[in-house]
Amino acid sequence: MRQIRLKAYGKLNLGLDVIGRRENGYHDLAMVMQTVKLYDTITLRILDEFPSEDGIRLTCSVPELPVDESNIVYKAIRLMRKEYGIKEGIKGEIIKHIPMAAGMAGGSADAACTLIAMNYLFRLGADREKLCDLGVKLGADVPFCVMRGTMLCEGIGEKLTHITPPPHCHILIAKPSFGVSTKDVYEAVDSLKTPYHPDIRALCKALDKGDIKEIAKYCGNTLERVTVEKHSEIEKIEAVMRDGGAVLSMMTGSGPTVFGLFEDRMTARKVGKMLRSGRAGIQIEQVALTEFYQPKGR
Repeated sequence: MRQIRLKAYGKLNLGLDVIGRRENGYHDLAMVMQTVKLYDTITLRILDEFPSEDGIRLTCSVPELPVDESNIVYKAIRLMRKEYGIKEGIKGEIIKHIPMAAGMAGGSADAACTLIAMNYLFRLGADREKLCDLGVKLGADVPFCVMRGTMLCEGIGEKLTHITPPPHCHILIAKPSFGVSTKDVYEAVDSLKTPYHPDIRALCKALDKGDIKEIAKYCGNTLERVTVEKHSEIEKIEAVMRDGGAVLSMMTGSGPTVFGLFEDRMTARKVGKMLRSGRAGIQIEQVALTEFYQPKGR
């Protein structure tokens, strides 16, 4: 095998609580993370020649995304080559569908997928725990993106516990026509005197019951307040989704992407069409209708 193509699945935060800030600048978190079926595609191919000094050549479907050593996929390939002494050159291709700078871990998903692809391509025999250990060197969300599914994520996001997945529903994702800086959002949270703290343990118990309306009661995101203060469009999108029939609408990660959970697919499609058309008075960069994703065997 000289080429492999895999799907890099995005994520949503059903719950995100910022517990505190460490001395090194990282934050202690408690999150319920969920993989969704919206994905990028990563293709890796072994090359006979060296395409660069690092032995890596990278292309991307999005012209504004750098494909040099600052790219997280490039870093993931380089990490695996160094860890396992791989001598062959690698060509990587990224096809983007997950919105960028959106709170859906698109970069982390691509990095995790690259680690998995390198493992298969070179028959390295690394288990998922080993890939998670390598992944955390690239980013706090990468271990979750290696494991996928429904997880309680603690620490900086690297401590993972499998929890009960939510019931099937239809997920409408809307990315406004702007991005946000994750670093700036977390710094703003640090300055809050009374930050909002969702009850993550109660959310986990609600997931055990399997009632989407009960689950919705406990979903929440500490970061949403500070992002909304700068970008009121987020609340407007949430209102459109709720008014259109969403059981829940909220921001994922540091934003600005909003997702809504719908019990009926046609209702979700109708709201998505309205957002996409601009009739809601909000500039939307990307709208997608998707579902929760669970890895096979769980």
